[in-house]
Amino acid sequence: MDLKSLETFIWTMRLGGFRRAAERLNTTQPAVSARIAQLQDELGVLLFERVGRRVAPTPQAMVLLTYAEKMMALRSELLTAVADRSAIRGVIRLGVAETVVHTWLSQLIERLNALYPAVSLEIEVETSPSLRDALARHELDVAVMLASYTDVRFRAIPVGNYPLGWVASPALALPAEPVSLADLAAWPIITFSRTTQPYGVIREMFSSVGLPVRMFGNSSLASVVRMAVDAVGVSVIPTVIVQRELAEGRLRLIRSQAALPGMTFCAAHSATAENHMASVVADLAAEVAANYEATTGNEAPQAAG
Repeated sequence: MDLKSLETFIWTMRLGGFRRAAERLNTTQPAVSARIAQLQDELGVLLFERVGRRVAPTPQAMVLLTYAEKMMALRSELLTAVADRSAIRGVIRLGVAETVVHTWLSQLIERLNALYPAVSLEIEVETSPSLRDALARHELDVAVMLASYTDVRFRAIPVGNYPLGWVASPALALPAEPVSLADLAAWPIITFSRTTQPYGVIREMFSSVGLPVRMFGNSSLASVVRMAVDAVGVSVIPTVIVQRELAEGRLRLIRSQAALPGMTFCAAHSATAENHMASVVADLAAEVAANYEATTGNEAPQAAG
């Protein structure tokens, strides 16, 4: 039985149609239809039937899906055990949170390219909620996101914890440290976009003690850093991202009475094991992140006090 036809069948089932399966497999809709027709001929059963304007799987298709996933998982095991890395080809859709872009993403790309030179990467930078949803829809193969967004649908590997810090320009007229939440609330709080967990945690810190606060959510961490350097307000950001600005004195770490949580990330992919390269990339991400932490250190710098 042709494994390509089984792979096409799996993606048609997962994505709910021939067109989306064709997009995922980088082929045409007629090619998908031909592979499904070939599979139906070999098995002698109907796998999809028209229901109005859409295609719905038959009961036989639901049974076949379990066996098809097992066969693709066995293929993945075979590749791991036998295949020459340089001969493995394909495209990996990798989604990452922006914190990873500013830390060890380039090292992961270099490592993957050295080990698997024929594998291509398509990279998307998004918030963790968006990455979780895209991974669930099989629009991504691997997502490096906040660990709190994973669930039983994914295999998740820890890739590090990044402390958050209150940082501001030395030009900002803040009172003596430790600075209270009330003092911080006098300034705009510049941080991640409003759909993210850190944004919600920070807003709750102020609202739980009845303090109104202006939140400037931003989807670009580079923009968050720029606004902090320009003394627009107080920023809440992973301290690892602003090491240079702190060292050069363009920003300073503010010691506050309000402790901030860390951000724990993981590399996640579908819990089904048929995607060999997704598992490889997730494992490599954990290795590269550990090396990055060992060589750069990932402790929050001490605030001047």
